[in-house]
Amino acid sequence: QVQLVESGGGLVQAGDSLRLSCAAAGRTFSTYAMGWFRQAPGKERDFVASISAGGAATTYAESVKGRFTISRDNDQNTLYLQMNSLKPEDTAVYYCAFGRKPWTLSRLYDYNYWGQGTQVTVSS
Repeated sequence: QVQLVESGGGLVQAGDSLRLSCAAAGRTFSTYAMGWFRQAPGKERDFVASISAGGAATTYAESVKGRFTISRDNDQNTLYLQMNSLKPEDTAVYYCAFGRKPWTLSRLYDYNYWGQGTQVTVSS
């Protein structure tokens, strides 16, 4: 069993930055990939970014590439998402997820544990 707790969401203006955190407990954090997904009202949950178990490899959705950076601290069992140049279309609930494999993963079913989500709202 894995427990994931996100934090860092909030209300910001377009162009601002936010840093999300996800604290993990319960399994060997450094053994598995981690990811961030987001879900806007009335829409499906979409992939945002993924990072490999050791942190050397990352993948991003095209919509956030160049603006968002995923990272992890395996000593602190914490996942991060640095979000810069935020846009109104980034507004969503952001979820961190614990992967089934050590390499980067971009599909929902590649992840078997999820946090409760943190709201990010970007005003224009």
